[in-house]
Amino acid sequence: MSKTIEFHWDLGSTNSYFALHLIKPVARKHGATVVPHPFNLGYVFRKQNYVLMEEPKAKLRNRRIDLMRWARRHGLPFRMPTKFPMKTSAALRGALAMRRFGREWEFMEEIFSAYWERDDASVGEIAGLRPVAAKLGVDPERFVALLDGAEIRGELASETDKALQRGVFGAPTFFVGEEMFWGKDRMDFIDEELASPSPPRARDAQPEWPDV
Repeated sequence: MSKTIEFHWDLGSTNSYFALHLIKPVARKHGATVVPHPFNLGYVFRKQNYVLMEEPKAKLRNRRIDLMRWARRHGLPFRMPTKFPMKTSAALRGALAMRRFGREWEFMEEIFSAYWERDDASVGEIAGLRPVAAKLGVDPERFVALLDGAEIRGELASETDKALQRGVFGAPTFFVGEEMFWGKDRMDFIDEELASPSPPRARDAQPEWPDV
């Protein structure tokens, strides 16, 4: 029976960058297929009344240090971009358009590399995505017509709404079946979930927390 890992991501998420790389060996180990789900993280944050960067300065400073630790540990050329945060809807729609050409994952790798490794924020705009399409052998005009059309716009809205309905509140978020895993540091748990037909469930071990 084939195994599937659903991967909810947004280009503007630092941790989605790491997750893009870290999920691959886990999937290979189990012969699993990674199914990407681009979704509008900014919209999710607004629905939750969460404002990015409005956190204690000490926490933000430590977060940057910790991200560089992750980069060193995994040998990734990560760097904080000059323009952060940025709007990502065009890039997210671009991934859905590339799905039609069978180049979705390659497109994701290209835009994440551009933004989080080369400090190239142009991939947040349609003009900056044209050369990415050309590099992947896709006609830029056809690509732009798709990503800017009503069908893809509706599809991104649908992906985002479905993510919210499933309880997604941040990126990256993974699902193996109905088990949800949030964050780049949940690979061990995903590995465990894929390895066992009936692994222990955290939700079975403890009563539900009250809503706060």
